[in-house]
Formats: sequence, structure tokens, C-alpha cells
Amino acid sequence: MIDEAIPKEVTRALEILELTLPVTSEALDRARRVQLYNWNPARYANLTNNPKAYTQAYKKAEEMTKLVEAAYALLSALLVPDEASS
Repeated sequence: MIDEAIPKEVTRALEILELTLPVTSEALDRARRVQLYNWNPARYANLTNNPKAYTQAYKKAEEMTKLVEAAYALLSALLVPDEASS
């Protein structure tokens, strides 16, 4: 049952970082930087004069930043052993 959950997590991590297999460490790092830039909560400071819309956008950006970091951690943990054995 655990083995069935791992591919789904990896697939989701690849979707979050907008990557496809095979993944190199350079591509993984670049995808992380791009997504963190895109979802940086500070970018929403001048988005709107509506405080409610700003708060929603800011919270979404914070959530996505956490997802990007988690996806990067998962993929880098899986990628590093493969590169070390090469």
C-alpha cells in the first residue's frame, strides 16, 4: 500500500514544479527557483485595492510556496541517491 502512494506523490511533485521525467538536478533547481518566484507572496502586495482579494491571493501564494518546497524536497531526496550511484 505504501508503494502505491509514492508514485502519486512523485507525480504531484512533478506537476507542482512543472517537470517531466527524467529530472536532472539542474532542472530541479531551476524549476524550484521559477516556482518560488511565481508564488512569492510579496508579489501580491500591489495586486488589488481589495483587502479580501489580497488576503486570499497572499494565502494561496503562501500555500503554494510550501507545496513547492515540499515537492523540491521529495524530488531531490529521490534524485540524489540516483546520481550518487552513477
